[in-house]
Amino acid sequence: MPLETYLVYLSAVMVFFATPPDTSQLLIISNSIRHGLRRSVFTACGDLTANCLQMIAAAFGLAAIVATSATAFLWIKWLGMAYLIWIGLQLILSKEEGRKAAVSDTGSSLRLFRQGFITSMANPFAVVFFGALFPQFIDSGNPVLPQLLILGLTYIVVDGLILLLWGWLGVRATAALQRYSLGLVSKICGGLMILAATLLATKDLQPRR
Repeated sequence: MPLETYLVYLSAVMVFFATPPDTSQLLIISNSIRHGLRRSVFTACGDLTANCLQMIAAAFGLAAIVATSATAFLWIKWLGMAYLIWIGLQLILSKEEGRKAAVSDTGSSLRLFRQGFITSMANPFAVVFFGALFPQFIDSGNPVLPQLLILGLTYIVVDGLILLLWGWLGVRATAALQRYSLGLVSKICGGLMILAATLLATKDLQPRR
């Protein structure tokens, strides 16, 4: 892959992330506020693992199948929305357990990983996105697999850095919220999750016919 092509791809990925936070980014902000940046890394790992599976699906041509199945889109879309609302309501209805719990270590690594994984997998548009993006930068005259690995790893690294940045911003927000009660922090986190669900529900995921 020529360096010029790679730099164009890198620029395209950076532009893609120059938007307001999406559902996965809202989730890591929320988990960073509640559990700290170190533990929210597990959420980022879950998200990136889902991205890797979505890239593999795109590479095997499943993007075309998903793009033509309105039923699959709708089911994944609404199940994902319901999951995020469930997380949000749990946070909003959680009871205050004291000021020291404002940044809690109670979220298990597996639970935080699962939240990131399911939230990312709940967006079927990702498979179509990768299936449409990668072919634009692949040289058919050279082996395809190494090019896919380069494109995929680049996306994962950029996405991971962006997620950590949002998580760090969440930690900074925690410092500003320390003078308030844990109940308020939990309600803010729950509101973020419901906002994420709303974004997922209103995003146009209908495939073109």
